[in-house]
Amino acid sequence: MENILSEFKSKNQTAIAKKSKYSKSRIADEIKAKFLQKYQNAKTELNYSNIYELLVAVMLSAQCTDKRVNIVTPALFSKYPDTKALSQAKLEDVSNIIKSVSFFNAKSRHLIDMAKQVELDFNGNIPTNQKDLMKLKGVGQKSANVVLGEFLNLNYMAVDTHVFRVSHRLNLSSSASAIETENDLSKIFKDNLNLLHQAFVLFGRYKCKATNPKCLDCFVSEFCISKQNFKPK
Repeated sequence: MENILSEFKSKNQTAIAKKSKYSKSRIADEIKAKFLQKYQNAKTELNYSNIYELLVAVMLSAQCTDKRVNIVTPALFSKYPDTKALSQAKLEDVSNIIKSVSFFNAKSRHLIDMAKQVELDFNGNIPTNQKDLMKLKGVGQKSANVVLGEFLNLNYMAVDTHVFRVSHRLNLSSSASAIETENDLSKIFKDNLNLLHQAFVLFGRYKCKATNPKCLDCFVSEFCISKQNFKPK
């Protein structure tokens, strides 16, 4: 145990030395390079086969695990394979299918309203730009960015609790909100934002956890400034 603690202390001392030697932009460049190498093919863990299914899954994933969403979506997509079918759904039927998902009543209403909007305003086609996606009920900037980055590989950063925590622990942002943190990361990294988003999500989910992060098995521990569980306001 002493050897392990000594090793971690040594890494922190290296990090302090590195922070004083390099500029913040230089450190960000190093972090970016390490994440792009470590997570070359990072993708969402949500199961989907088209942009409609991805949007629905992303909407359901708010404050809920991807694993739980993947449990309920097969039945949901089987009964409502497109926005036309979903727009005609009864609230109680949708709620019954997704009742194990957090805030299922509100999400059921949002899903049906979203589908009605797509049918009425977008001729049954899920919009593929941020402005129009955010017009849909239940779709905020984070959800829109996830869909556009994942499905179309567009250069968007999305900040969920994992990305927020990782970016603050690595001193890439000190902003209090998710949107402000998104702006910080977008300015720092500039490109590969969609891949970096997914990489930060996977890293935060399995390594840089909210509690008991796996610091001794971390490929960017030299840049870490705190094990605090940062949360957006």
